[in-house]
Amino acid sequence: MQKYLIDERGYYGEFGGAYIPEILHQCVSDLEKAYRPIMESERFRADFDSLLRDYVGRPSPLYFSRQLSSRYGAKIYLKREDLNHTGAHKINNTIGQILIAREMGKTRIIAETGAGQHGVATATVCALMQMPCTVYMGKTDVARQQVNVKKMEMLGATVVPVTSGNMTLKDATNEAIRDWCSHPADTHYIIGSTIGPHPYPDMVARLQSVISKEIKVQLVEKEGRDYPDYLVACVGGGSNAAGTIYEYLDNEKVKIVLAEAGGKGVDSGESAATIHLGTAGVLHGCRTLLMQTEDGQITEPYSISAGLDYPGIGPIHAHLAKTKRAQVFAINDDEALRAAFELTRNDGIIPALESAHALAALQKVTFAPKEVVVLTLSGRGDKDLETYFRYEKEFV
Repeated sequence: MQKYLIDERGYYGEFGGAYIPEILHQCVSDLEKAYRPIMESERFRADFDSLLRDYVGRPSPLYFSRQLSSRYGAKIYLKREDLNHTGAHKINNTIGQILIAREMGKTRIIAETGAGQHGVATATVCALMQMPCTVYMGKTDVARQQVNVKKMEMLGATVVPVTSGNMTLKDATNEAIRDWCSHPADTHYIIGSTIGPHPYPDMVARLQSVISKEIKVQLVEKEGRDYPDYLVACVGGGSNAAGTIYEYLDNEKVKIVLAEAGGKGVDSGESAATIHLGTAGVLHGCRTLLMQTEDGQITEPYSISAGLDYPGIGPIHAHLAKTKRAQVFAINDDEALRAAFELTRNDGIIPALESAHALAALQKVTFAPKEVVVLTLSGRGDKDLETYFRYEKEFV
């Protein structure tokens, strides 16, 4: 019996479901009926596998870090999603979703983005498939992720800066949903994470599960067994984490460690540590844990990392935290920055700020010698260089 995957109603335990306006009911219902048959079809599998191989550059390497292993007293491997085309895990999902959209006869694509990596990945596959693309991005994130904005525009996407709320990922998602409500018939909304109404959390997790499928094969080569003792990933909405753990959810020998954004500290009032601070509620089409006031108003999140700056969490991760299947640490900005600079100086890899939260979580766990740890390096740090330049003197 699968305890941790979605049930037939679209729930992970008490979290999930589809809470949507009437105008979207038909297109969400159509997607729910279509996504599994399309993903299980021979044509989809052939197209998806060949694009992941020849366009994205998969499988991504599983790199043994001597430096991290020596420091933490375990065998630590990095799953190098940063080496994918466009620089993050996001491309796995956008390729899969645009193939599904094409099969369903959709002719226009919209997306939301925070750090810009999902926006770039969506603009990339829209250029590849020659489909028009509109990306909603909070004005705060447009300012801190200028290079990604320029990339999206160069790829032919229209980037719409959003000026409501604190002008970050939550607000970009609100605007994308408004657009979808206005164009339900011809538009497919490529949600970038394991959030949104059912079937999105499950569909995105399935598309990202290529990460854990590869880990299984790669560990047999390197360690003679197909499972690690620990899996570690950062979690905002949670797509790289869902992909990392998907194949191992029911293997209780594998411990799951998730790192969320503590911002300036869980109790500082400037945090995005949803699992630590959140209570159950509905946001962006699903029931999950949210940062909210007693009367249900969303609390503005804060993180130095644009990709983790979100007041909710994917329902799968809310369920894993509630059932204690996953151990969740809140990593503050300084811990993430320190981990990023250490990996850069010691391994020659500049990680995304999101991934740096996962790296910082290693120091929260006591590993036994010879335990095998796989940490997903969800993206590369090109997009975060300005932030890194600002803090370099403090941490190096």
